[in-house]
Amino acid sequence: MAGKGLFGRVREAMFPSRKAPVQPTTQAGQVRERKYGGNTKAMAAAYGVAPRTVLRWIDGTRHPTKQQHVDQLQREAVDVQTTERGRERKAKQLAQRGTVSGIGARVGRAVSFEIRGSDAVRARDIHLNLSGEQAAALALAEDEGEVRQIVGQALADYFNGGAGYGGFTADDFDFDPNDFDLN
Repeated sequence: MAGKGLFGRVREAMFPSRKAPVQPTTQAGQVRERKYGGNTKAMAAAYGVAPRTVLRWIDGTRHPTKQQHVDQLQREAVDVQTTERGRERKAKQLAQRGTVSGIGARVGRAVSFEIRGSDAVRARDIHLNLSGEQAAALALAEDEGEVRQIVGQALADYFNGGAGYGGFTADDFDFDPNDFDLN
């Protein structure tokens, strides 16, 4: 899932029936229609390309070649698969679950997880049971930064024993997004 990133993987895990299309032509068409209201010029301006380039992406005669365009198109293709209303409905359902949402996450500690300023935790994967509030926040997250903050807070809660005893905050944690799974 190279290029999809943490945000895309989390969004697809939260909404499994709403996977983004794989083909760049389908991605470009859906992004233009759903995010830019069918406006080719608006999409072209957002990508910094000519409107004709966007039309070529959609008709399949060309594909995005710059990595920034590929990444942006994949992010936006994932984003447009769910509506704001659908995300809010899912978040409300998850929040009502209380302390046990039924959503779990695995953060790989062996090669990718670091607590800033501490080496007290031995190398192992960390398995988190997200609260309803944390799972709801993931459903509503708008970008990778928000996802990282939510996961960081879940890690802080895990190491603080859920009660804040350890004094960890979300900012104390850094993890490799490629070694993160939501289940």
